[in-house]
Amino acid sequence: MAATKTCSLKSRRVHIYAVSLYEWWYNKIMNCGLNVFWSLLVASSSCLAQTGMNQVPSTPRDTSHVFRYTNPITRDTSISMRDHYIIKVGREWYCTGTSLPVWTGPNPGVRLLVSDDLIHWRQHSWLIDAAKLPADCPYNGRFWAPEIHYIKNKYWLTVNSGKVTTEDPKGMKTHSIWLFVSDQITGPYQLVNGPLTPQYNNDATLFEDDDGQTYLYCSGNGLFQARIDLPTGKLVGPIQKFLDKNEAGYPDWMVGGIEGPFVVKRDGTFFMFFSTWTRGYEVGLLKSRSPLGPWELASRDPIFGTRKKGYRPELAASGGYADLKFQDTQDPYCETGHNALFEGPDGNLWSSCHYLMYDKRPYPYCPDFQAWEKTPQLGIEPVNYRNGMFCINGPTWTEQRVEY
Repeated sequence: MAATKTCSLKSRRVHIYAVSLYEWWYNKIMNCGLNVFWSLLVASSSCLAQTGMNQVPSTPRDTSHVFRYTNPITRDTSISMRDHYIIKVGREWYCTGTSLPVWTGPNPGVRLLVSDDLIHWRQHSWLIDAAKLPADCPYNGRFWAPEIHYIKNKYWLTVNSGKVTTEDPKGMKTHSIWLFVSDQITGPYQLVNGPLTPQYNNDATLFEDDDGQTYLYCSGNGLFQARIDLPTGKLVGPIQKFLDKNEAGYPDWMVGGIEGPFVVKRDGTFFMFFSTWTRGYEVGLLKSRSPLGPWELASRDPIFGTRKKGYRPELAASGGYADLKFQDTQDPYCETGHNALFEGPDGNLWSSCHYLMYDKRPYPYCPDFQAWEKTPQLGIEPVNYRNGMFCINGPTWTEQRVEY
């Protein structure tokens, strides 16, 4: 990988070193067009800033592999997506997500990317090609936040979409969850059932417990849950809303909205990652001793994300939370959220989500944007688990090294 890049993060990458956290932040990005090199010791941990947990120094050990990456991973408008979801199959990683356009109308369908090194991604296929769907297809609207889960020796695709009509050109009145299945990650996928709920729901995800029971979690003006019978695609009991953005006793960084659940189990405890756009785009963490709750915050603060006071102030004003007090994070992003976990190059858990550059990023970041910087791109970070708690370092934007 290259070792230099411009301050606008356009083409070259930089090894930035400093003797202290203050000097590291001060010198982290070069001025426009100038190369600045420092050959001092790296000393930073944004995980500490996000969660208040000290990072335990690792014991020196022999390593035979080094994985290097620099976010954003993709820098290509042709494969730009939001809500990236990665799954490893064999020696390759596959990625799906919300293709553009996101807000202005129906998008082209469900895209599948593939990579053999997690760095270089290419278009594989369209799992659902909207251009090939019949006019009366009940899921021909927006295709938001698709995910693919390998459960019971099959690949289960969840898609959030609705039916486009003259009165509802974006299909939002019938927007809900659709379940598809395939024997192969690349398809073809067959419809199992949908819509799975009788109301607006989005951001569906699946989780299989140790006893073989499978659970559906989703968003839709809060977070929802239910047990699901995968072969029929039918919920076992009604969908249950278990957390509202204005839940009593919960912190104010959730009041803008909560979405994007993703569940894992570790040491007998269920952990649910979720996202909120209240202060930019951040990731929170819930925990429970049961797959259906009750859920509680594992941390009173977000465990990952970016905060920008000047980003989308109209949402804060209309949502009644424009008076929230917080400090911007020292990164070039305005969104780093809606994450999901996957197996990384070292065999451990990693997080994926979309990273979007902040159009008001201050000095020392260059204000000039390349085309790809105006669209959401893939970002990845390793996930740490210590003392019964998950933590994600970052979001990062300089070269990172993972030895294993």
